[in-house]
Amino acid sequence: MAANEREDSAPEGARGTARPATTHPQPGADGLVLHGARTVLPTGVVDKGQVNVDGTKITAAPAPNAQRIDLTGHYLIPGFVDLHNHGGGGASFSSGTAEQILTGVHTHRLHGTTTLVASTVTDDMDVLARQAALLSELAEQGDIAGIHFEGPFISPCRKGAHSEGLLRDPDPAEVRKLVDAARGQARMVTLATELPGGIDSVRLLAEHGVIAAVGHTDATYEQTVEAIDAGATVATHLFNAMPPLGHRTPGPIAALLEDERVTVELINDGTHLHPASLQLAFHHAGPDRVAFITDAMDAAGAGDGRYLLGPLEVEVTDGVARLVEGGSIAGSTLTLDRALRRAVTVDGLPVEHAVAALSANPARLLGLYDRVGSLEPGKDADLLVLDGDFTLKGVMRKGEWVVVPELP
Repeated sequence: MAANEREDSAPEGARGTARPATTHPQPGADGLVLHGARTVLPTGVVDKGQVNVDGTKITAAPAPNAQRIDLTGHYLIPGFVDLHNHGGGGASFSSGTAEQILTGVHTHRLHGTTTLVASTVTDDMDVLARQAALLSELAEQGDIAGIHFEGPFISPCRKGAHSEGLLRDPDPAEVRKLVDAARGQARMVTLATELPGGIDSVRLLAEHGVIAAVGHTDATYEQTVEAIDAGATVATHLFNAMPPLGHRTPGPIAALLEDERVTVELINDGTHLHPASLQLAFHHAGPDRVAFITDAMDAAGAGDGRYLLGPLEVEVTDGVARLVEGGSIAGSTLTLDRALRRAVTVDGLPVEHAVAALSANPARLLGLYDRVGSLEPGKDADLLVLDGDFTLKGVMRKGEWVVVPELP
């Protein structure tokens, strides 16, 4: 991988240290009371809300002698949960060392992603199995929330930025090999379910508690319905790498949007989707079935330059990643704070719907909603501070500031 030097990837306005008396706990402090912000709760947006933090958790009542932080003029929301992320900060989750992967994870934490599933791209099966073993160790340590295998079981007709020579049909035995290599940390596998073995592989994944996602597919409407009935529950980056919606051949998009069992991923970076497509997805799927993802590659938080995505060379120009050979879009350089800001300020989504797509919905899908995804007592103190323009100012993960907010 050849990349430019990494830039400081903390969000603008979030660098530096805070005033000790007002913005972060001091040694011996008994918790925090964050008050005065417009607070996004499962029940809606509460003006001048209050969230109590004691240790690593959100609590119903303040701890004795808790430090109070006035967030008037700001928003307080849960940390982001990214289902689909290939890297950042110059590091690849598909090929990086443990240290490099942690660099990528930290890059996205600086932008509000407090829970992250690491995604791989198509490669040789043995290479994927070895990387899965490394990623599973990081998942067991709590650094990532599991592994998503995007490829090699995808359609050569819709391969996108995947190496065609390494693609293969989703033989259940091969799918099982990757799941086993992940040692219980496999969370999702993207499949072209119309390929031979696709439906049996969906059933296998469902039986093992792994999400089967329909993506990089050339399936018909009817084939997609069959996959959903077999247990597929996610649309991998809906609209991208699949046949377009047609009036006589509706294809996978219609089947995935209409079925209440399916969560649809959307890449809201202004490149992958026209705003009308995003509005279409929200209108038909509803705000409870949309998950914003980054589909980020190494260049997220690292700047323009040349990178590798799996074995393929990528050129990033003006923040848009494309394959050097062929020009296909090759993931994104998106961070979820930008996805939120765009959703609210450009797409006009209600803030509570945008936040659900970034936190609660993916957390539920991953089976983590008892711990993350909303600001409720008993959950991890994963929370974000935004200013009135929805610019990220502070990031807390498990009760510790990753980005300390500078407040008046």
